[in-house]
Amino acid sequence: MSMAKLSQGLTLNQMQLLAYAIYSTQQDGKTEFIKADFEKKFNIEKYRTKDAYEDSDKILGLKVSTQDLENDKFKFWNAFSSMEYDKGHFIFEWNSKMIPHILELKEKYVTTDLTVTSKFKSGFSWTLYDYLRAHYGYWHKLIPKESLMKLFSVENRKTYQNTAQFKRGVLDVAIAEINKFTELDIRYEEEKEGRAIVGFDLIWSTGTNKKSATKKQIKELRTTVDTVIKDSLVFVDLNDEKNRQRAINIVKEIKEMLPHTTEPICITYEKANDLISKANDNLKELNKLLEKEKGRDTSFYYNWLDE
Repeated sequence: MSMAKLSQGLTLNQMQLLAYAIYSTQQDGKTEFIKADFEKKFNIEKYRTKDAYEDSDKILGLKVSTQDLENDKFKFWNAFSSMEYDKGHFIFEWNSKMIPHILELKEKYVTTDLTVTSKFKSGFSWTLYDYLRAHYGYWHKLIPKESLMKLFSVENRKTYQNTAQFKRGVLDVAIAEINKFTELDIRYEEEKEGRAIVGFDLIWSTGTNKKSATKKQIKELRTTVDTVIKDSLVFVDLNDEKNRQRAINIVKEIKEMLPHTTEPICITYEKANDLISKANDNLKELNKLLEKEKGRDTSFYYNWLDE
């Protein structure tokens, strides 16, 4: 669950309130907290009842969605069922679908250290920090200007239609705070078409240089991915229902690696090795599933001798 996605359109205080609700539930399963503790955590001098009302109203409307538009499927649900406030006491109720995700955040999801984000004065910093950490294994990311504006939820604000204003008021602010308060070191290069800026190449590290994936690694990964995609109909046409579903899931996982096999190379050397290992393990598992089908030829192999 990405805060960058879930926090779309929220102010900094609203992001903080949402994060503290998650934090409180993770600590001891409680779905309540005292305003004074919230203020102390984020160094908020005075959080008025009016502020609590407006922020709670906004958060209560947050939705989570899953979508598979290619197969005409999607699902929405609210993050919260209810939220109330009584003389400095917040009480909230998660949608039951959210509880497993909240309790498993520490083990299965990218989590944000509140001791870091509590220093941010801009919600833009929080959004960009979360986005970069969610792209573990990358060292740079080329993002069109329109997409970056949507990430920050400023695509409909006239002020930021001007690229110079967007850089000064949004992107530069976020980068300055991230470089000052976090473990990341980030900069960007402008992508131009003629004289117009059409995108930004975000480049970051954790203070040590990360080696980029090599062309040989990318070629090796692409060969394995192409092999699976080419023969995907064979892999997913198994008679045993359980094996067939497993094969379908593996093929989907392999297809998700495809964007990493194209130029420009955005992943690190270590990330490429991980993907290659995973792709080869998946191919071996697919072959084993085929071997279980009696009377079927199961010869799908990567030709290492040609490399």
